[in-house]
Amino acid sequence: MKNLHVSTLIFAFLPLLSVLAQESRVYDNLTLQSDLLKMERRYAIYLPPGYDHSERSYPVLYLLHGGGDDQTGWVQFGEVQHITDKAINEGTATPMIIVMPDANTGRRGYFNDVNGEWRYEDFFFEEFIPFIESTYRIKAAKRYRAVAGLSMGGGGSFFYAMHRPDMFSSAAPLSAALRSQPKEEFRQALENSGAKINSAASLDAYYDRHQALRQIELNSLDQMKSVRWYFDCGDDDFLYEGNSLVHIALRKKEVPHEFRIRDGGHTWGYWRSALPDVLAFVSEAFHQR
Repeated sequence: MKNLHVSTLIFAFLPLLSVLAQESRVYDNLTLQSDLLKMERRYAIYLPPGYDHSERSYPVLYLLHGGGDDQTGWVQFGEVQHITDKAINEGTATPMIIVMPDANTGRRGYFNDVNGEWRYEDFFFEEFIPFIESTYRIKAAKRYRAVAGLSMGGGGSFFYAMHRPDMFSSAAPLSAALRSQPKEEFRQALENSGAKINSAASLDAYYDRHQALRQIELNSLDQMKSVRWYFDCGDDDFLYEGNSLVHIALRKKEVPHEFRIRDGGHTWGYWRSALPDVLAFVSEAFHQR
């Protein structure tokens, strides 16, 4: 009778276990060791419904936070789990893994510094992506990899796709911090942030690589066209002008892209409302056509 009772309990819980196995998972305080940055780095990850019990591999979206947040920003304020679950359930997004790195430890930002002494961008491509895509069941190819982000992370997603168009099928900068000022203003902004510029040559190289309009001017047209671009910025956002200038420059180069100006400002409410469209947009590249 005792064995029968145990068996009955197990049988009764099987439907519940099946439901739990189908739920998505979010972990927001995971770490890896970086040799380049000489420190431990944190990240958050969203694993889609079914990941725990399936054997399939998934496309991946690297979702970058803004200044002042960390890897938990999209989890806590962006409601990434709820919004992505809903989009997958409704069929507007394909099941995907979403990875959210921390760019607010040690120094703030997604790039190497002007003198190459702090190498966050090198860490991202040389250590972080290989670690993530060897640790989780991810389809490690351009077609199945996308990048998006808000504000500082919007700038990160733009420049990452500009610097490495071979890596991303889609890029979706939201309310992006896109540096588009003349060189002297660019230099002054760097110095105001505490950067010490060692030489004019290092400034020139950094300007060419991190000024948005220069990137559009200098980059290969075919490589820019190999990325699907999606920009979204509120009409009351203080970054509206920089996003508009990038849109105009891409239009002049005839680089296909989506450009959205919606009612709103530089707020989490705006970015939460943008995320479903971002998920749908990147999913278009992930799907077989």
